[in-house]
Amino acid sequence: MNLIVAVDKNWGIGRDNKLLFYIPADLKYFKSKTIDKVVIMGRSTFLTMPNQKPLKNRKNIILTKNVNLQIEGAVVCNDFESLFDEIETHNSEDVFVIGGESIYQQLLDYCDTAYITKIQADGNAQKFFPNLDKKDDWEFVESSEQFEDNGYQFTYNTYKKIK
Repeated sequence: MNLIVAVDKNWGIGRDNKLLFYIPADLKYFKSKTIDKVVIMGRSTFLTMPNQKPLKNRKNIILTKNVNLQIEGAVVCNDFESLFDEIETHNSEDVFVIGGESIYQQLLDYCDTAYITKIQADGNAQKFFPNLDKKDDWEFVESSEQFEDNGYQFTYNTYKKIK
């Protein structure tokens, strides 16, 4: 299983239930990585999606404790058992955790690869992703060249879980 996230220079990911930055190039990168794949998110992250609709051309799974939640076009799982039952038929390389903070924390140990967009700015975040540079069980593998879009400089980085 993979995860994909954009972080600011302090590993911040969100504020006021929104992304910290609007970077069209990173949204395009996210789409290219997750299109025709499985995406796992929490309820709050789902509610930030455009028109509160599942992402197109992806299998959307919402992990939530709300047993009454039903979302047309998405699979709702209320626990890890049902989540893992749902994704076991998919190649783990095709499964992406996409947020938010608590979902990343709960599923990080189940992921093998992390695609981290590092944005060289402080987004004054309220929500954070664990700093993989300080985790002994993750290793930095590669970084792209530096890009700039919408006034922000950023790189695409890959981390692998140490087995």
